[in-house]
Amino acid sequence: MKNKIVILINGQGGVGKDTLCDFAINFFKARSISSIDPIKKLARLGGWDGCKDASGRKLLAELKKAFIQYNNLPFNYVMKEYADFLATEENILFVHVREPDEIEKLLNSINCPCISLLIKNGDVVAWGNNADDCVENFSYQYVFNNNMSLEKTQTSFIEFLKTILHENNTTILHENNTKKMENYTWAYATIM
Repeated sequence: MKNKIVILINGQGGVGKDTLCDFAINFFKARSISSIDPIKKLARLGGWDGCKDASGRKLLAELKKAFIQYNNLPFNYVMKEYADFLATEENILFVHVREPDEIEKLLNSINCPCISLLIKNGDVVAWGNNADDCVENFSYQYVFNNNMSLEKTQTSFIEFLKTILHENNTTILHENNTKKMENYTWAYATIM
């Protein structure tokens, strides 16, 4: 599976993970999912309004923890999405996952190149729950510092991804190139 890679992406709330994934989706054949997706559906059934303030984040973190212990719902969801991804022409699957134990479990279960990536922006916010507040309690393979203008970030992140792909012997057969990018600059990224 030299044309597939799974990127386990993490970072505190508000550091730009979704925006970075959108940049990649516009350039590569990629998709983005989150291990919290099935938990959000359950939370909505219980009255959660979708607000990701400190209270909402704590609710989601506690529900996720309960379902990890009860039936491993987040992991099973990700593995189903991973199996679906393998059957597509997509090359990159971003999986948003917070908990170090869940990251490790996925790294050990995914059979194509799979790496861990931490996104930082210099601002550290305490959200009041372990899922958000302990994102740096893992030894990530890659770290991207998202502290540039949006335009520079886009080109830097695409170059950063190309480096990851190269280092992991992943050959991307097709790039979307819907937004042609010129004058790439290397990211202010730390490769760990």
